[in-house]
Amino acid sequence: MQHTSLVTSITRAASVVGALALCVSMAACGSGSPKGDASASSSGSAGASASPTSLTEIKGITATGKPGEKPTVKFKAPLDVPNNGYAFLQEGDGATMKDGDRLCAQGISIDAKTGKEITDTWSTNRPDCSIILTSDSTKMDAELFQLLQGKKINTTLALSSTSGDTSGGAYLTVFTFVSQLKALTKAEGEKVKDVPADLPKVTTAADGKPSIDMNGYKGSDKLIAQPLIKGNGEKITANDTAVVKYSGWLLDGKQFDSSWDRGGTFDASMSGGVIQGWIDGLVGQTVGSQVLLVVPPDLGYGNQAQGEIPANSTLVFVVDILAKY
Repeated sequence: MQHTSLVTSITRAASVVGALALCVSMAACGSGSPKGDASASSSGSAGASASPTSLTEIKGITATGKPGEKPTVKFKAPLDVPNNGYAFLQEGDGATMKDGDRLCAQGISIDAKTGKEITDTWSTNRPDCSIILTSDSTKMDAELFQLLQGKKINTTLALSSTSGDTSGGAYLTVFTFVSQLKALTKAEGEKVKDVPADLPKVTTAADGKPSIDMNGYKGSDKLIAQPLIKGNGEKITANDTAVVKYSGWLLDGKQFDSSWDRGGTFDASMSGGVIQGWIDGLVGQTVGSQVLLVVPPDLGYGNQAQGEIPANSTLVFVVDILAKY
């Protein structure tokens, strides 16, 4: 599944149009899985294997304004910035960030050569909550973890990147960590009693990990989105990103992907970047729910094979909705 996050945007802040793609070598934003345009095979998140970046402190940048609100960023342009540079611009006044926290950040992308703002998330009030502060160096740059651990919510941090080509482009992405998102660890709610008997049978382990018995099921030419556990949280809308754990199987019972096996969550944007069956099946469901999705080929990968998924495959997923943003 494709997703935008703080792990990838620092490579070229100027290319982060719209959602700002708020990932800067900073977090494991879930793992790749059923993508809207590529393989659904198990793969690491963008940047999950990032190595320490030898961060360099940037001088000459200031920010003013109330902590937790969009800052006014000032510097004398053109500003000569290094690749992988940083500067703390405002001290936070909220809760202390600690290992394991999921952080939500608003961001501003600025051209360091001209001082002009390229785009931001403040104007749409769509913070990125894919940032998981973790000491696991396979999921987060060790130096960035050291920088952020112990800082407080409403801290503002600037990170710099250069284009690395003859264009000489240089960019600043200014993040304000505005809140911490509390996500469930598994589906929680009321078990649904009237699940049709002819559907695959799902059982869950104590930790919430699902297993499946296909129960002789032969598939459907229409999408099936059957809640197995009904959560009491907010509904997922077409503008939301759902934080989920999931497993996926073919009709013969072969598992082709599972975020449970990777030990992480996945951030599924309902505005695109995931297969249509996920969007149609998850919009309207509630946080805390566990949903059985049967996705026919026309809402999955159609006549194209994807990794372990043959062409024209019906896909069966069990999705736990843990949070939304």
